[in-house]
Amino acid sequence: MGNREKIRKTSEEDKAIEAAVLQHVLFLHPSPITIEDLSREIGSGEEAFAAQDAVERAVRDLAGCGLLRRSDSLVLASRAALRFDQLLGE
Repeated sequence: MGNREKIRKTSEEDKAIEAAVLQHVLFLHPSPITIEDLSREIGSGEEAFAAQDAVERAVRDLAGCGLLRRSDSLVLASRAALRFDQLLGE
């Protein structure tokens, strides 16, 4: 597999994990969840370190663009994510 194919595949996997994390956090709203619990619940079937690393990257990226709020190890959906979720549901 060429480097471009590996990069594309990793990018697609990252997007899928980000979507899963955001959907899970929105589903649990208003309850917060820890990154460790997210990793366990989303990363089923994966090696523990790989799952936690992928979830941590997803949380970092989603928080960076304003879709998640993070306080230490707790994660919550932002107001922007909640509003977007409302708009999609209408």
